[in-house]
Amino acid sequence: MTQDNAYYASTAYNPACIPGQPASAERAWWRKLGGSRLPWGNAQDVAPEKIMTDPTPKSMRFWEAFDKKREEEKALGIYKKRPMEGIDLHAVYDHERYRYAGLSKRSHFWLYLCGGGRFLFYLNTVISALAYLMVISALDEPWLKTTADTAPLFIFLIGAPLFCWGLGSLVINHFPRLWFKPSRGPIWELNRRTGLVTLFDYDNNGEYKKNGTIGEIIAPFHEFDAYLATSPDRQGLPMNFLYLAHRYRNITINFSSLLAPDRLPQPPLALWDFFQNYMDASRPLPELPCFEKNRHLDPVSAEHDRRTNRKPRYWLDMDDETFAAKLSDMENRVRLIDTMHRPNLMARHVEYVD
Repeated sequence: MTQDNAYYASTAYNPACIPGQPASAERAWWRKLGGSRLPWGNAQDVAPEKIMTDPTPKSMRFWEAFDKKREEEKALGIYKKRPMEGIDLHAVYDHERYRYAGLSKRSHFWLYLCGGGRFLFYLNTVISALAYLMVISALDEPWLKTTADTAPLFIFLIGAPLFCWGLGSLVINHFPRLWFKPSRGPIWELNRRTGLVTLFDYDNNGEYKKNGTIGEIIAPFHEFDAYLATSPDRQGLPMNFLYLAHRYRNITINFSSLLAPDRLPQPPLALWDFFQNYMDASRPLPELPCFEKNRHLDPVSAEHDRRTNRKPRYWLDMDDETFAAKLSDMENRVRLIDTMHRPNLMARHVEYVD
């Protein structure tokens, strides 16, 4: 299948039309130690669970019904705007752009307060119970006296996280205007229509540039290489994540905020295949729920769907059991991914110096 040249830019990514490129710049030694370069090409039809389940068919039906009800209420003149409705979250996942944006530091504070408090509450409860039993068995004093002496410590160890969990949960569930705030702008974007990768450039504090604009660092997708990197978590266990690095400039995009680091390498490897498939303008969009409502707007996808008689509501009308089977099948394919055994097809166009 060939791309629609009237729709896609001349810079759109097509594996069959990659231009010759200069030799790559030599990577710094710490980059060589910190990640393994992944091969280009032969991408499989896979995606990490996070990508496949955002949204699910069930949530798609919920929001379809919500939008329908909203339009009906607007027609009747009884619609009341919901809290936080209309806020620009800066993230876009459609037939043209895969643009990522996070939440503000204030939002992360309340999320960490709630999630961290919940985690420490359960952890400290178990530790405190075991410690209490050990102290009771080790001392000859009456258990009531021992309990009274140790109670303040255990109350603090359990009570402080419980307070944080409760406060964070209260604010998140009942005071959205207090905690929910999007970031000042997007972080990165992969553009299928242009074949370009954009890193949005802020100063060190995450603010706009001095002239009030957001800087943009742009380069073609085929000038990047993907790397599987490993770093230890708080327990010292190795965690794998994906990042892109430009061959000729100091541009890197870390995808660990999109897909959390994993002890298994397969999810980040599947993310690399997903990005290659998404950016490839010679093939249809990946068959995933997140692209269903926009597939008809992408010429290559629309033509593919017409030829294969794909139902426009393929995912939207899918029942929960069928989707669970699809998800299980995807998980199996991700688990068996063959990335590390593939030849690097980009080596036909680039001389790697390391």
